[in-house]
Amino acid sequence: MQTIIVTGGAGFIGSNFVRLALSKRDWRVVVIDKLTYAGSHLNLRDVAGDARYSFIHADIADQSAVGEALERWQPDMIVNFAAETHVDRSIDGPRGFLMANVIGAFELLEAARHYWSRLAPSRQREFRFLQISTDEVFGSLGDTGFFSEDSRYSPNSPYASSKASADHLVRSYNKTFGLPTLISHCSNNYGFNQYPEKLIPLTISKAIEADSIPIYGDGQNVRDWLFVGDHCEAILAILARGRVGEQYNIGGRCERTNLEVVTEVCSALEELQPADSNAALIANGCKSYRDLIKLVPDRPGHDRRYAIDCSRIERELDWSSRISFEMGLRVTVRWYLLNRSWCQAVKQGRYDGRRLGLVVNHPERQISPRTN
Repeated sequence: MQTIIVTGGAGFIGSNFVRLALSKRDWRVVVIDKLTYAGSHLNLRDVAGDARYSFIHADIADQSAVGEALERWQPDMIVNFAAETHVDRSIDGPRGFLMANVIGAFELLEAARHYWSRLAPSRQREFRFLQISTDEVFGSLGDTGFFSEDSRYSPNSPYASSKASADHLVRSYNKTFGLPTLISHCSNNYGFNQYPEKLIPLTISKAIEADSIPIYGDGQNVRDWLFVGDHCEAILAILARGRVGEQYNIGGRCERTNLEVVTEVCSALEELQPADSNAALIANGCKSYRDLIKLVPDRPGHDRRYAIDCSRIERELDWSSRISFEMGLRVTVRWYLLNRSWCQAVKQGRYDGRRLGLVVNHPERQISPRTN
């Protein structure tokens, strides 16, 4: 039985990957997670009884704790999901992103390198270290074009910069030390167990509570959307067939403006829980969930458009996204409606739904006097 260590496995994408790996592979899965605000045992409650699953409460920046875990479990693969991920929070507190995403990746790589160097040659050849990254490292696109694996790095937020830094470290450990690494860049994920600060779950939560649904700027920022289950299938494909030292872009071929996404969430809610049956909405004097949509001041440094060219992974690894946005969004909205207790539990004492990432003195928020 092969063993895989999944760092950040109690978070959104990590927990979905753990469930998929246990269901589709005869692997021993060991999760290492610091359990920050966005990581929770609740995300793994349905696999807790599986004898192949184990959990270690540790920070990947603690090289000693990670080293002990590697020696104990002797993994064949490491997948690193562990990261701070919310752009707004990186604006409010960049230091935490540096510590988690850069220093954490470095310490994990160091522990992996020392462990890997002592393996037998046959196991060294089979070992894999996969860094889960983001399309945000490439910066912002114009109205046309796509990010490819050869796109220039041009991060515009502290979050994106920290993930770009980690990517460069991972690449260097392959080129300098020979560690068998891979890197994946995914587009915007959505699905089950996503922390309710992100756009889709936040919209669902605010709509159900008849609270104002904020959309940054003019609502025309574009993202490529990928159902989390499709992303996790891509990760399995990369681990099985990916070429060491390569990068793979994982996208959904599904571009939507933020306004379109929020509007589609409202339409799905209207179907699953009609506005005329929502007492909070009626009390607020609204006839439709769309009545709650409100444009608010934009995020500083807000990238205008992301779009991924995922032809390499489709061509080389025989992977493609299967879940349409319409289908994925509907099952996601239904999941959040059925799991409102989960939402309340993971937010309790950690997040109250307020706007994050505001920089009052940002130059784009200054109005200069007109001169003639």
